[in-house]
Amino acid sequence: DVLDLFRRITRAGIHLAFMAHVNHPRELSTAAVEEAIARIRETGAEVRTQSPLLRNINDRPEVWSEMWQRQVELGCIPYYMFVARDTGAQHYFSVPLVRSWEIFRDAYQRVSGLARTVRGPSMSADPGKVEILGVTKVAGKKVIALRMLQGRNSDWVMRPFFAEYDEKATWLSDLRPAFGDKRFFFEEELEERYCAPNAGWHGRYVNGGRAAVTLAALTAGAWYARKRWLS
Repeated sequence: DVLDLFRRITRAGIHLAFMAHVNHPRELSTAAVEEAIARIRETGAEVRTQSPLLRNINDRPEVWSEMWQRQVELGCIPYYMFVARDTGAQHYFSVPLVRSWEIFRDAYQRVSGLARTVRGPSMSADPGKVEILGVTKVAGKKVIALRMLQGRNSDWVMRPFFAEYDEKATWLSDLRPAFGDKRFFFEEELEERYCAPNAGWHGRYVNGGRAAVTLAALTAGAWYARKRWLS
């Protein structure tokens, strides 16, 4: 079964991380969940947790601090707080970026170092995974500080950048560069290398089928791993 596959992988000296999607601490309150997490961890795999910040569901700091603390109690590693993607029912679930950061900050302040493995709020946007570092003032001007956690160009990773303060923005493409700059540092290269002609960096990619290709690759990888470790 799956747990046996996990054991075979870890016994072969391979580090295995299981990503658990948890939206609310109530999901961690049942005996079934406790047993499931314990059985996964008994195989030698670690359990990391992530969730989007969702209006009307978990958009309060006390919900997140309680959830992270409970995850640590169960032996899980809090990993990411995501901003709700700019698709589907975003109009219902989205939380403005500034408010998202305030919720993350207030929740982070309530937990010990063991739960401060979590990162966020982050957006899996066109140029890469972007983290909201906070709201600050530079040369007397209020701005939003961000940095790239993952980028289409690895040279972008961990590079900070600034956007004009905007309390209504809910996604990276809603933001405008601070200090009168016309573009964020990544825009020109992103448009030249990854976007369809005249689409703009928040438009369509030349390799627009990348999601289907990635899903196929992951499925094939999972099949290969199962075949290898169960043989």
